Amino acid sequence: MRRAAPTPAHGKTELKLGELLGPFNRRTGGPRGPGGWWLMSEVEVLYGQTAEVFRHDVLGSRRDRHSECPASMPVKTRPDWVCEILSPTTARYDLVQKQRTLHAHGVPHYWIVDPEREMLTVLRHSEPGYVQVLTGGVGDVVRAEPFEAVEISVAELFGKEE
Repeated sequence: MRRAAPTPAHGKTELKLGELLGPFNRRTGGPRGPGGWWLMSEVEVLYGQTAEVFRHDVLGSRRDRHSECPASMPVKTRPDWVCEILSPTTARYDLVQKQRTLHAHGVPHYWIVDPEREMLTVLRHSEPGYVQVLTGGVGDVVRAEPFEAVEISVAELFGKEE
């Protein structure tokens, strides 16, 4: 599938998300954050059961499951966390088809970031389907799983620092 070019709001939000989650993108422990994750953006992942390939906006794999950062192209291992930043042209696809595929492959956490509505929605995998465990908007400071060790200002996520 050919992807539409991201809007400035999309690109700004993706960069800010990486900055806010930076304390996780390193080995566990140390003075700069909890660590424990390999975080990547715009990486293609092959979902074997359905033979679908998605290029996620941001994704992460736990270092305790992967001793090295996934390096194949496309990545062939299931991520532990996926985040999609909605755009008008891909929102339905992200919210329906991608969500179904991620659920079928057991992706534990799926975040939906909506720059138009300035909302963060956090979903957790459960057997019947994803469960919405958190919704935050501008003005909320959240601890969003699986990154609950760090507070995230939803306003800051959308470039509205107070």
